Amino acid sequence: QVRLVESGGGSVQAGGSLNLSCAAFGYNYDSGCMGWFRQAPGKEREEVAAVYFATSTIYSDSVKGRFTITLDNAQNTVYLQMNRLKPEATATYYCAAASPASGSYCGVGADVFKYLEIWGRGTLVTVSS
Repeated sequence: QVRLVESGGGSVQAGGSLNLSCAAFGYNYDSGCMGWFRQAPGKEREEVAAVYFATSTIYSDSVKGRFTITLDNAQNTVYLQMNRLKPEATATYYCAAASPASGSYCGVGADVFKYLEIWGRGTLVTVSS
C-alpha cells in the first residue's frame, strides 16, 4: 500500500519561498508520476505541478516560472520549490501519485494529473501580504 507524507508547509510573507517535500512509501516512483495539487478555502482543488518520465514536468500557468518540481529517486521523494510566493498561493497543498498499476506510464503533459489518484494528507501554506 502506497503512502505519501508531505512536509514543508508554513507561513511566509509575499515574495518569500518555501520548499515542500513528499516522501513515498510502498512503491518506487523512479519514473515520476507524482505531483502537487492545492485547494484554497472555499475553492476547488487545482493542479499545480507534476513530474513524469523521471524528468519531464508540467506546471499550471499560475505558477510557471516561480515553482519548480523535482524528483529525487534516491529518496523516493518529490519536491516543490515555491519562489516569489503570492497571497493567492495560500492553500493546503496535496501530494499525489499514480497507482502502481499504472507502471512507469502516466500520460504526457497535462494528462499526467488525471493519473494521480493516491493522496497525501496535505500541508498548509499561508502567504501573507
